[in-house]
Amino acid sequence: MIVLSGTIGAGKTSLTTMLADHLGSKALYESVDDNPILPLFYENPKRYGFLLQNYFLNKRLDNIYDAQDSPLNIIDRSIYEDQLLFQLNADMERATQTEADIYSDLLDNMMEQVDHSEHALQKNPGLLIYISVSFETMLKRIQKRGRNFEQIDHDPALYDYYQQLNQRYAAWFDQYDRSPKLKIDGDQYDFVEDPKAAKAVLTMVDEQLRQLGLLV
Repeated sequence: MIVLSGTIGAGKTSLTTMLADHLGSKALYESVDDNPILPLFYENPKRYGFLLQNYFLNKRLDNIYDAQDSPLNIIDRSIYEDQLLFQLNADMERATQTEADIYSDLLDNMMEQVDHSEHALQKNPGLLIYISVSFETMLKRIQKRGRNFEQIDHDPALYDYYQQLNQRYAAWFDQYDRSPKLKIDGDQYDFVEDPKAAKAVLTMVDEQLRQLGLLV
């Protein structure tokens, strides 16, 4: 499977849709608009953070199972990113370190269970695509998509959270070694608004997939 990664507002969902249409494969999306816990988390991170991460963990595991029928199926967020997100919440005292440690152990145990499943499952992607955007672009995208609970005007403390998140994603991608990976500069290639940029990004992905033997 192909898995997208990147911070809030990077364009993961848009690129997932574009790639699925381009490759004739299945797109599997993160549960956001129909997520009953996400707005509660933004109102009270300390109370709902651990619950939210477990909700996402369950949904992402479902996506991995659902993506097994084709190496070109696309998931719009990696299951391994959640550890980064929840550790940031713990470091910023939006969750406890005990909760972060329990979540990390739970993730490891679930991935181990996938390894020992009676059905052969590919838990790691054939390719991870990271969309890198600047902090300024990230803020503009968050404002543009208009989810009230994500807005800095709604909660000024989110400014520091978003800034830390953007910085940590770059370090996370540098250290990521579970699969081949591709970095796309989301500032240089605004594939959502610019058709030429979209074509260039699709070409980059095609070339990488051919090198990996995933696309003939």
